[in-house]
Amino acid sequence: MCGIAGFFYKNGGSSVPLGTQLTSMASVLGSRGLDGTGMALYGELPDGHMALRIHLESNRFNEKSESDLAISEITSKLEKLVSIDNTEYTGNILRIELKEIEQNKDIEFMSKVTSIVEQSGTELFSIGNSMEIIKDIGPAVELEDYKVAEFQGSHGLTHTRLATESRVDICYSHPFWARPFPDIAVVHNGQLTNHNKLRRSLQRRGYEFSTTNDSEVIAVFIADQLLNGLTLEQSLNESIEQLDGTFTYLISTTDGIGFAKDRFSTKPLIVAENKSFVAMASEEVALHSMISEDTHLYEPTARAVQTWHR
Repeated sequence: MCGIAGFFYKNGGSSVPLGTQLTSMASVLGSRGLDGTGMALYGELPDGHMALRIHLESNRFNEKSESDLAISEITSKLEKLVSIDNTEYTGNILRIELKEIEQNKDIEFMSKVTSIVEQSGTELFSIGNSMEIIKDIGPAVELEDYKVAEFQGSHGLTHTRLATESRVDICYSHPFWARPFPDIAVVHNGQLTNHNKLRRSLQRRGYEFSTTNDSEVIAVFIADQLLNGLTLEQSLNESIEQLDGTFTYLISTTDGIGFAKDRFSTKPLIVAENKSFVAMASEEVALHSMISEDTHLYEPTARAVQTWHR
């Protein structure tokens, strides 16, 4: 019953901020779930920069002195590995912008950054050259403190959660980052029945997970397929063969966005497309504010896969 939505500017941007588009869709889709709302936002950072979004659990870091100490520990450890441009702490989410990152930094480097951040008892929500994940418990209005509606960017995902198989917790809210791969995120509506088997298989190959949520498995599975040389479209088609259960999910990468639906089309998705943008949502009503006469509206069928790239 969760609500999922995605938005992709074909030309990279518009006078209407990306965050405004996603906030509008998330607000409408709140009727499908109020246990959590999140967004994966893709913008522009200077060359050689990466952004980290880190969650400091309120129950553990409820005093300012405790959060200040955790932030100090994280930044001091990171500075032994990389240079830090700036930090910002809003709500329970710390944003750290790294600089002077070499282009050839590999997955091992991303894993080191993740390990350093999470040694302090915090959780890394995302790492990316362009992607930042922001999420919280409750409806879309809870994201106002993070000024997501003002975010200027090219594309992104949003999700409104109705918790079914896992607890109501900010860390279990979507989107899920495909750790340790930068700039890949997933939002999912449905329930996988073989996620434990897939998770164990990926863990045996060295991958780590921050939750037991089935949707996180999709993110890492797709990232692994991309690492092995498949295109995004090929990876989505492979997921239809490998994932059991019900699902419609959206995925975003540095320069693309896409969707995949299960073999029975059990979970809804409506797509709106014109020459300027592509928008997708669980319900057509979430797209009404952006539909014009030149917009093609359609509902993908079972086993449908589609991608868009810049």
